[in-house]
Order: sequence, then structure tokens, then C-alpha cells
Amino acid sequence: MTIVPALDLRGGKCVRLLHGDRDLETQYDVDPVERARKFVAAGAERLHVVDLDGAFGEGANLEAIRAICRGVNVPVQTGGGLRTADDVEAHFEAGASSIVLGTLLVEDPDLVKALLATYGNRLLAGIDAWGEAVAIRGWRSRSAVDRDTLVNDVAVWGFERIVFTEIGRDGAGEGYDVEALAHVAALTPLKVTASGGARTIDDLLTLRDATPANVDHAIVGRALYE
Repeated sequence: MTIVPALDLRGGKCVRLLHGDRDLETQYDVDPVERARKFVAAGAERLHVVDLDGAFGEGANLEAIRAICRGVNVPVQTGGGLRTADDVEAHFEAGASSIVLGTLLVEDPDLVKALLATYGNRLLAGIDAWGEAVAIRGWRSRSAVDRDTLVNDVAVWGFERIVFTEIGRDGAGEGYDVEALAHVAALTPLKVTASGGARTIDDLLTLRDATPANVDHAIVGRALYE
């Protein structure tokens, strides 16, 4: 199990939201580059950076992402608000090693397939769900496409990894939803990154032991800060 520290950016600062709610924000660091370096110094092999402003359609943190990518010597995966081919190209040019696509999976599958033809396994499928309902556009809308259908679709399209978040656990420190993760992981042979809910080492051990082997990465945010 590879632990992937999360840096969620809003207004250029590191924050965490409870269940993705913009009104339930906790700020942690003014300087995300310094925080990224601390994670790497502690042993992080890769980082997960989310542009919350981009996800909410309220601007972007591209320069902060660029600074993080330049400031560390590990791969940086990033997502949040990438809705066009230009957005994807800009983030790769900023130094991202891989990019998580979410809303586009639902709103423009043809563009996603074209991007996959260009970037291949540098693209990750971000699937965020309330139960079986897929959330899009910063988790403010629910898609007509259900979770399991989308998981199977992205496998057919050619993705190699899913980043799966059970929104009800995100930022809550209540442990991962291992039942949902095990279900998603069993649908396809895709690699799965678990996101949302870690609080203790025991949560990570439970995740490792209670899910299939293809659940091999775990994103951890609030627990590492606190």
C-alpha cells in the first residue's frame, strides 16, 4: 500500500474540507511548497494535489501547482477543474506527472477518449460518489451516470487507475468505506487509489486487509496534518 499525501489548494493555501463543503474549511499552511517538501522529507513517494478553486469554477491554482512540482523530486498527480484539453496540457506543462479527470468523464467522454489516445496512463479516472451516485463539478451536482456504470466505462476506454472517493467519508476521519472500495475494485482489474476518511494507522491496515490487491494506493490528507 502506497500512501499518497494530499494537498488541497484554495486561494494558494493548503486546506481541508469536510465532505467537500466550501463552508466547512480548515486552513493548514500558507506555503504549500514547504508542506510538500515536508511530506517528501518524511518519505512520501508521490503527492496528490487538488485545485479546489478550479473544481468550484472560482479560479485556479496553476502557479502553486507549478511551484510544488518544481519544489519536490517525486511525481505529483493533480486534479480539480480540468474541463478542456488546454487545461490538461497546461497542467502537464506545469510539471504534473499525472492528471485526475472527474467531471469530464461524465460530460465529455469523447474528449476523454481523445486525451487517453494522447496521454495514456498519465491520466487517472477520478470517481467521486455519494453511495452509487456520482458527483461532479466540485461535488455540487450529481450525475445521471451511476458509479458502477462509470467504473466499467472508464475500464473500457483504457484507463489503468481509478481514484475513488466516498464523499461521505472525505475529511471526516471515520475510516475508508472499505465495503464500497472492495465493491468498486472487484468490478474491473483496474488499479484503485482509495481516498477519503483516513484518521489512524489502523484505518490504513483495515483498508489493506479488507480490499482486493488492486487497491494499492491510499490518499491521506487531514490525518497527516493533524
